[in-house]
Amino acid sequence: MPKFNLAKPIDMSGGFKDFFDTIGLTGGGLVTKGIAAVIAIIAVRMLLQLSNDPKGALRKGSMAVGTLFVAVILALYGDTLFSTVTNPQG
Repeated sequence: MPKFNLAKPIDMSGGFKDFFDTIGLTGGGLVTKGIAAVIAIIAVRMLLQLSNDPKGALRKGSMAVGTLFVAVILALYGDTLFSTVTNPQG
């Protein structure tokens, strides 16, 4: 029977830091992804609670879509955006 090796072994004795290094996330990146997930949940909840009034629904719906847009941008570019704040240049 042939022995299949699907992935090379990785030493995870360093704990969470080793794990997050293997998936490419830093502590700050993980925090921004978590914040983006919470904002996305809030935006979806806002979309589900639209009223029957067309004017109010349009206003609240556009706010929810804007909030969802902010969550997506934060999830995609949040680590780059916040690295400019936390890493001093020069």
